[in-house]
Amino acid sequence: MFDIQEELKKLPGKPGVYIMHDETDAIIYVGKAISLKNRVRQYFQSSRNKGIKIEQMVTHITRFEYIVTDSELEALVLECNLIKEHRPKYNTMLMDDKEYPFIKVTVEEEFPRIILARKMVKDKSKYFGPYTSAGAVKDTIELIRKLYYIRSCNRKLPRDIGKERSCLNYHIHQCKAPCQGYISKEEYGKSVEQVIRFLNGSYDTILKELERKMQAASENLEFEKAIEYRELLTSVQKIAQKQKITDTAGEDRDIVAVAVEEEDAVVQVFFIRGGRLIGRDHFYLRIAKGDTKSEILASFIKQFYAGTPYIPSMLMLQEEIEDIAVIEEWLGKKRGHRVHISVPRKGTKEKLVELAAKNAGLVLKTDKERLKREEGRTIGAVKELEKLLGLEHVVRMEAYDISNTSGFASVGSMIVYERGKPKRNDYRKFKIKGVQGADDYASMEEVLIRRFEHGLKEQKEGKELGGFTAFPDLIMMDGGKGQVNVALSVLDKLKLDIPVCGMVKDDNHRTRGLYYNNVEIPIDRNSEGFRLITRIQDEAHRFAITFHRQLRSKNQVHSVLDDIPGVGAARRKDLMKHFADIEAIKNATVEELKSLPSMNEKSANDVYRFFH
Repeated sequence: MFDIQEELKKLPGKPGVYIMHDETDAIIYVGKAISLKNRVRQYFQSSRNKGIKIEQMVTHITRFEYIVTDSELEALVLECNLIKEHRPKYNTMLMDDKEYPFIKVTVEEEFPRIILARKMVKDKSKYFGPYTSAGAVKDTIELIRKLYYIRSCNRKLPRDIGKERSCLNYHIHQCKAPCQGYISKEEYGKSVEQVIRFLNGSYDTILKELERKMQAASENLEFEKAIEYRELLTSVQKIAQKQKITDTAGEDRDIVAVAVEEEDAVVQVFFIRGGRLIGRDHFYLRIAKGDTKSEILASFIKQFYAGTPYIPSMLMLQEEIEDIAVIEEWLGKKRGHRVHISVPRKGTKEKLVELAAKNAGLVLKTDKERLKREEGRTIGAVKELEKLLGLEHVVRMEAYDISNTSGFASVGSMIVYERGKPKRNDYRKFKIKGVQGADDYASMEEVLIRRFEHGLKEQKEGKELGGFTAFPDLIMMDGGKGQVNVALSVLDKLKLDIPVCGMVKDDNHRTRGLYYNNVEIPIDRNSEGFRLITRIQDEAHRFAITFHRQLRSKNQVHSVLDDIPGVGAARRKDLMKHFADIEAIKNATVEELKSLPSMNEKSANDVYRFFH
């Protein structure tokens, strides 16, 4: 029996993280402290004004544990990681994990490329962004390639110069074919320098140049060219208008403000890069009544910047937050340079913060009903599944599917839903390596073993949660008893304890219920839970089929016969000449196969065994 009063006496006066558990032993709150002894005791002192949320939480605490750290900074990092992993009920939670793309210029290459990057890594490339819209990034990259004739291929240059023919982009005048040696490294480098100036916001030169070319083409009666230059001019003007100058300091900064209404909160962030507003975004948070704006902002900053790949030199906030010094130190370590947090009180900066706050309020007011509906479709649907299966705290669900054509190019898909929404960055594809022919159970076993062994290895190496590293709270198998047993067998071998549920279909291939703990559970077809299951099934199937089609398109001349040992070109030709199609070969007897001129008994048996 855990005696809270006795355990409070044992708390050390050192920095660390404390973890509160409820009667089911679930983690309901994670916090950090400079002194564990002082901070944790405060929760159980009746004289303190703790606020509605804390008072309610304390009634559910049956035990607590703590981890001592060497510093408050270490405690902050550990707190962020534990909140992300366990998503405790009483912590203010960021509802959407968003990732922002960058434009990457591979300046370390002799002939650099311009590409979209999902993450900013420590390499020699130049990164611009992050941008709030992947579509806008793709449009900008396409425009840059047209303006400056930057290559889009992955050829290794100058090593591969002249090895292959120039691609279509050269013939439509969108690339100067460095792959053929048609442009020198120095001349190409000048174009790259112009690209970098463009991405830094210098548009005047290119606007004047396009205007001049458009006028010249028009005067020479080259109207098609004139239209082309006009369209490029319009595209550049649109980008220039979006990146309005907000200040002259030219710094990178994020402006963060929040709007609150009862248990709903929206945080608005303005992203300023090089003194220009390049975008804005809003984030929904799960809060409790009584949470202050200061507390919400502090929680948001710790969760958002723990995951974002880029941290600016300054954060401008609507209100003061606790632990500014330690949060600045943490952000500075992540960034590699000092980060300053301020609350502007006057001038342009204060007006920008006010504007962010107004935008947050507008989003909250406009989207409140939509948010409630969306929560019903996502979090509400997950709660329905939890109730049906008798589970708690299901955040991450993974579903798997196998796709092949008569055993050729078998592939597996893993899709991930978190809080009822697809988390596409964590999707994974598998080429089936160890299974011959069409054997869905064996293929599924291979996929699951590879997935979880990879995850265990990454966890051992201490990699960040995500992809393979984060394990699901529930595995959803597309099928009934057979598929569920395959998954349970794999988990048993790897000594993992994860609930596995089958999504059972009727004779018309429509979902009819769930298979869990050897029982088929019916589910209301009009419920949000049912709709979530069908979305998960459809998405797993779509992802597998798409990957399978990609492989098939890369191997259009490939026949399933190519995968049969002992069947070369002559036998393949013989088989296709004698039989109408693959299905006819599959249904042929050994005697029929052996009757072909090029076949002997061994090769006939090889073909028969492959299909059977």
